[in-house]
Amino acid sequence: MYSFFLDLFFLNLDLRYIEESMIRRNYSESTIKTYLSIIKDYANYCEVHQLDTKNDAEPYIMYLIQKNAAISTQNQAINAIKYYWEKILGKKKEYINIERPLKVKKLPTVLSLEEVQRLLSGAHNLKHRTLLSTIYACGLRISEVCNLRISQINGDRRIIHIQQSKGKKDRVVPVPESLLKLWREYYLKFKPKVYLFEGAINPDDPTPKPYSPTSVRKLLHRLSAKVGILKKVNPHTLRHSYATHLYEKGINLRSIQVLLGHNSSKTTEIYTHVSNSHIANTPSPFDFLSSNAKFDNPLEGK
Repeated sequence: MYSFFLDLFFLNLDLRYIEESMIRRNYSESTIKTYLSIIKDYANYCEVHQLDTKNDAEPYIMYLIQKNAAISTQNQAINAIKYYWEKILGKKKEYINIERPLKVKKLPTVLSLEEVQRLLSGAHNLKHRTLLSTIYACGLRISEVCNLRISQINGDRRIIHIQQSKGKKDRVVPVPESLLKLWREYYLKFKPKVYLFEGAINPDDPTPKPYSPTSVRKLLHRLSAKVGILKKVNPHTLRHSYATHLYEKGINLRSIQVLLGHNSSKTTEIYTHVSNSHIANTPSPFDFLSSNAKFDNPLEGK
């Protein structure tokens, strides 16, 4: 028992070391925050149930399953524990036997062009309309739009340079002229200093801060209800809609993959399953039946 609590004691002291280890390996800020939270929760679970943090991961994963944690959360927990075991404790991979849950393959929610127009037109606040238009017009992730710096925008070339986004990758995204016009109107009114979309100024700390992702989610939730969209809409819905609408207009998957910053073409291929152009133009075999075909009536002549 003493050795276990000693292990937990050192684990709590080493959270800063674990954080520094991930920083050295160039992990993103969000991944570092998630892993540290999971490792701390895992250590607390082991303490309560008198388990060994160096070996007993399966009961913790089962605990997550029983409390209906999302599969993505379960996988994040497995990745965080594996990081602690392999990178911090130096355990070899063959000694780690955690069975991963099967991913549920769901199709993304996609808005129609009419629904996107209704959503953006319903945003009467210029800042809100510009922010949502930027997500849709450029296919950005919520973290990308909230952290978009003015210095990343090249108005002459009509591009934005997304820097060190998911997977620590850079990419260049074209900006339509109509969005540039909206940006100019927005800039003249709000005069942002560092980030294109900045949060409220704190009098105690006037340093510009990026707009809160939580605020964007709440905004979209209220706005979609206001304009009568019954689908569950979040910021990523606009990104999915951007990709799907491009595909429906004939843009090839490789180009869409580059614009979205996907590592694998398989990730981008999901939009072929939600594209209305292919689905709507696919006939049913019922249409092949001749309209003049005569069907036998079992009651006829009786």
